[in-house]
Amino acid sequence: MDSILVAASALWLGVMTSVSPCPLATNVAAISFVGRRVGNPRQVLLGGLMYTAGRSLAYGLLGALLVFSLLSASTVSLFLQKHMNRILGPVLILVGMVLLDLLPIRLPGRGPGTRAQGWAESGGAWGAAALGIVFALSFCPISAALFFGSLIPLAIQHESALLVPSVYGLGTGLPVLAFALALALGAGSVAGIFRRVSQVERWARRVTGVIFVGVGVYYCLVYVFEVFA
Repeated sequence: MDSILVAASALWLGVMTSVSPCPLATNVAAISFVGRRVGNPRQVLLGGLMYTAGRSLAYGLLGALLVFSLLSASTVSLFLQKHMNRILGPVLILVGMVLLDLLPIRLPGRGPGTRAQGWAESGGAWGAAALGIVFALSFCPISAALFFGSLIPLAIQHESALLVPSVYGLGTGLPVLAFALALALGAGSVAGIFRRVSQVERWARRVTGVIFVGVGVYYCLVYVFEVFA
């Protein structure tokens, strides 16, 4: 039951990342890429699957590298086992503040992500996978906060170096996969659905931010200040 809850949490963090403004913009570009062959539903669906697989692979490998490196170092591993809950409280509060736009942060430009669509044009399904990998690694403030501030601590806490980051990556690609399926089935008004997603994202991000701050405060009270000890 615990592993299911952890996987569901990772999936939700991935979905939250996917509908945040910056990742949503890359997913829009990805949909235009995989949907360019709208006359061939099989190719559209395959492109969506490969794009999502690329994102899952990128986050899975990056997460595994970070988590395994931290857990394999005995000193770091012992420190995290002893103090992880104390660290988690302030981290969750900071991530919640970022989601609530109370703590603006800036990162360098999106780098190769802004040019990746052109590079992948001639790659077919494999180009879609490459696009997913590059877009996944093009971090912006919200995606960086959710991945490094929430997903990685979750993976460390449950010693899941590969599964949790991979499930998170799957969540980040779900919107593209869903729209690829919709295009393959001939569903219309894709632009209108995207507008609704943008509206829902704002409220979902706020609710998630409030929950993060609340849980972070609770962790601080219990493990840092030992109020309920």
